[in-house]
Amino acid sequence: MPDQDMPELLQLECHFTWGLNVTDLNDLQNRLKSNIELSDGEDRNIGWSYSNLAFTKFKQGLLEEAQDYLEKAEEHIRKHHGERQLIVTYGNFAWVYYHMGEHAQSQTYLDKLEKIKMQFPTESPAVLHPEIYGEKGKAFLTFSHQYSEKAKDCFEKALELEPEEIEWNEGYAVALHRTEFNLTSFQESPASRQLRRVLELDPNNAYIMVLLGLKHAEYNEYQRAEQLMETAMGLAPNKPYVIQYVARFYRKNKQFDKALSLFKRLQEMTPNSAFVHHQLALIYKSKRQTSIQKGGEEAEALLTLCIQHLDQAVSI
Repeated sequence: MPDQDMPELLQLECHFTWGLNVTDLNDLQNRLKSNIELSDGEDRNIGWSYSNLAFTKFKQGLLEEAQDYLEKAEEHIRKHHGERQLIVTYGNFAWVYYHMGEHAQSQTYLDKLEKIKMQFPTESPAVLHPEIYGEKGKAFLTFSHQYSEKAKDCFEKALELEPEEIEWNEGYAVALHRTEFNLTSFQESPASRQLRRVLELDPNNAYIMVLLGLKHAEYNEYQRAEQLMETAMGLAPNKPYVIQYVARFYRKNKQFDKALSLFKRLQEMTPNSAFVHHQLALIYKSKRQTSIQKGGEEAEALLTLCIQHLDQAVSI
């Protein structure tokens, strides 16, 4: 593929054309790797984690590592979702091979992509495949909270085409949860309705369960919130993103010992997470304040632990 064909790549819908930026590549990579390592191998989202990792490696100029992760993404997505959901992956391959100088191989993936589009046509050229809208939305959610509105728009378009698809319903619920503020009641919350919709489609979705619990807590329905947190932990006791939200719930509700226990478990799973160290520092700070108020003698030790974790959070 000669340089004059670069516009063909620019027209693709993939990570390379979505304007994705991230301030801390190492932190994002650590989170993605932890999700992969701690999955049971059957997690349907792992293929997208590989795709996101591939793009971060490209950002670092590590093209061969990007290629390796795309190969893993292709294998996982084909196994769990089918050929049609490889549209974005093949676009990413075309970009990586182009930058590796392997233009013939880049063209091969453009041809594969075109074959899928012909096999699964949309109603008009202006309408993208739902898989593109969905994966684009997932990428926006993964790379930064600042893209949450864009993610919401993507999932709305995906759901117009596939209203019963669990993945798009879940992504839409997460995007609504991130972008919804200052409502007066649980009942009027679109995020709450969508979270419950996902649980109708996927009753054992622990991640969505904890987000729904946080919504209940937001409207001071703490008993129902804690019930959902406990159920979610029973369903997914080793999922970092579930543990993280449950632990934060306990910290915000001043149940510091429960929060501390969960964040320590999370630290063992994800030792290079600046977020976890920061959360531990906040807990030790709160415990120190409580100790001072009660005339306890452990305030100095708690301050030391707080400082240690803040230092680690900054150094990672």
